[in-house]
Amino acid sequence: MSKDGAAIRENGGIQVIARAAAILRALKNVRSGLSLAQIAARVGLPRSTVQRIVNALLEENLVISAGPEGGYRLGPEIHALSRSGKIDIVEVVRPHIVAISQSTGETVDFSVLRGSEVLFLDQVTGTHRLRAVSAVGDIFPLTNTANGKCCLALLDPERARALILKELRSSKRLDAVLAEIAEVRRTGTGFNHEEHTVGISAVGIGFRDAAGGLYSISVPVPTSRFMMVKDDAIRELHFHKKMIVQKIGSEHRNI
Repeated sequence: MSKDGAAIRENGGIQVIARAAAILRALKNVRSGLSLAQIAARVGLPRSTVQRIVNALLEENLVISAGPEGGYRLGPEIHALSRSGKIDIVEVVRPHIVAISQSTGETVDFSVLRGSEVLFLDQVTGTHRLRAVSAVGDIFPLTNTANGKCCLALLDPERARALILKELRSSKRLDAVLAEIAEVRRTGTGFNHEEHTVGISAVGIGFRDAAGGLYSISVPVPTSRFMMVKDDAIRELHFHKKMIVQKIGSEHRNI
């Protein structure tokens, strides 16, 4: 085979893989399944092309029949691959929060959004005698914590608004909180100025993993020295956020 022929064949194989990946993504989170016509419309391919690729995916159990009425959904092999490739997010993030704590001398918290609250997954305690300390497993609100605000900023605005209203239980502070979350969304940095605990201020950043999970890293500091460490903490947080996202992958769309 000539070099040109080999190149054409290789490009064709890459195209098939890309199309198969597009079909699998189209089926993601659609438990009831999609028909061939629906898949074709979502991925922008002819139905005949979709049919050929789906048949190949069926043979590998990457796609299965959605039921007697027809249609297709993701198969057990996809879920097996997903489980085997699952990242231990705490293990990945741990060296970074250790580095942030060593650089700033302050406590660093790692949290995840769970429902309408943030859950502390890990913490590195600061070296100062006067320091902020919470416990892994503690649950904190969204609207008056740096980590909560960072998670809210990653959400679709309507979803964020619903969670804010649920927590506030009235609309009196809604506009002010929405404005602050919009600023966090713009800058990528969230703050808590003694809103949750008197005497403690905090700064944080948020990020999502490839599966759409929402996480935040925050640095809580006694307010008496917060302004002295704020700039260093912001710099360290954003530096390590970039490295973490590179390791775990990230969905950039809002949910």
